[in-house]
Amino acid sequence: MNYDGRVSERLTVGDAGVIDAAVAAIKAGELIVIPTDTVFGIAADALNPDAVQALLDAKGRGRQQPPPVMVAEPFMLRSLGKVTPEAKYLAETFWPGALTLVIAAHPELHLDLGDRGETIAVRVPNADWLRELLRQTGPLAVSSANLTGQPAAHSAADAEAQLGESVALYVDETAGAAGQLPSTIVDVTVAGAWQILREGALSETDIQRALPPLRELFYPEAEAGA
Repeated sequence: MNYDGRVSERLTVGDAGVIDAAVAAIKAGELIVIPTDTVFGIAADALNPDAVQALLDAKGRGRQQPPPVMVAEPFMLRSLGKVTPEAKYLAETFWPGALTLVIAAHPELHLDLGDRGETIAVRVPNADWLRELLRQTGPLAVSSANLTGQPAAHSAADAEAQLGESVALYVDETAGAAGQLPSTIVDVTVAGAWQILREGALSETDIQRALPPLRELFYPEAEAGA
């Protein structure tokens, strides 16, 4: 994406017009850096293949590593893919929050996020301003705001030092608002099984405690005495 020498804009969560500026940049097909409840992220319109490719290019990342998608509400998970019992329980327990779920994408879902195969990674962030942004933009492709192989950014300045003018808008946090650990990624594509692909803010113990026994997962009526 060519920014024609423009200087990146810098705003802070809580500034007047910050959401309007972020929405305008996304709708123009540009990239933004945002604070989340985990680490800082670089975001693009998930429905715009050129913007998603620009995100991958900015990070120096190949199409074999498609970015996750952030949505505003937990119920939107069903519109993107198959929700297994494990996905349902984990979403109900941890969303909004620092959990990314990998699910089997609906066959008719045409999102060009890279070479994602038949799956899609989804998260609902626990940040009110970001969820409001998502309500106005629709789904965003969001990856950590750093060059591939480099440390995750914990401030807008960290992100800008790595990503420079490839990003149109840098949104900084209010003091201490962003998290320090990335989200935990759990593959829940297959009913009756789950796998942690990356342990982050949530531990394996957290995940295990959130999931009931298999009998309750698959026969909830029996557990309820029905």
